[in-house]
Amino acid sequence: MDAGHALVVEGGTLAAVGPFTELYAAYGDRARVREWAGVLDPGRYEPDAAPLLEQAYHPDPREAAALGTEPLTGDALAALEMTDTRWGASARRGLQRLLASGTTALSGHFTRAPVRRAVERSAVRLLSAPLSAPLSAPRPRALVPEGPADFAVSGPDGACLATVLGGRLVHRRA
Repeated sequence: MDAGHALVVEGGTLAAVGPFTELYAAYGDRARVREWAGVLDPGRYEPDAAPLLEQAYHPDPREAAALGTEPLTGDALAALEMTDTRWGASARRGLQRLLASGTTALSGHFTRAPVRRAVERSAVRLLSAPLSAPLSAPRPRALVPEGPADFAVSGPDGACLATVLGGRLVHRRA
């Protein structure tokens, strides 16, 4: 979306989309205004969420000294004792990483119940991938009035400044 554009969110829906000055004139007296030096977009679509959440362990910050801070895969993952509780917690941390990157929608067939529950509770929009299309095919999504209030704000360097799902701010870069 062009610089200078804005969104009006009512509940979990976009009520209006357009130039900031026009929307502020129409809604400003009754709206809470949040401003970011960035660009609004529908957020990232992650087509390969299942492997990211079910084939990697996202360490707890308390485990950083022993395991590091990056996701563990392969032999490092195989060496861990993975209980359902640990898979669920890992999936929640993996979802936090996705939100921090501006992800607002994902696809994947989740076979681990704790991971599936974490995804369902996260409010990230779960899109089904058509069987005829490759998972990496882009999913056209737009910020339109009456559409879901799912969006991200990207800074000039491309880094995610904020992620909003269903009208709720779920990630904000410090």
